[in-house]
Amino acid sequence: MEPSLKRTLLGAVHQALGGDWQAAHLVAQDHEGEPLANWLHAVVHRMEGDVGNASYWYRRCGRTLRQQVSTEVELKEIEALLQGADGGQLG
Repeated sequence: MEPSLKRTLLGAVHQALGGDWQAAHLVAQDHEGEPLANWLHAVVHRMEGDVGNASYWYRRCGRTLRQQVSTEVELKEIEALLQGADGGQLG
C-alpha cells in the first residue's frame, strides 16, 4: 500500500474514532476496492446504524461482522494494521 494511501486511511480512522463517521465514509468510498478501506466502510456503516449495508462491506473485505466487538475496537484494529503493528501484512 502506498504511504500516502496509508496516511489518508489513517486520517479517516481518526475521524471515525472522533465520531465523524460521515467524513470517514467519504474517504472509504474514494478508495473502494482497497481491503482496509472496505473494512473501514463496513465499520462506519455500523456506526451509522446501517447493519445491512455494513454486512455487505464486511463481505467485500472478506471479514464477518462481530457484533460483540465495538466499532472503536475495530477502528483500532484497522489503525494498527495501517501503522504496521502486524509486521506489514495488510488485508
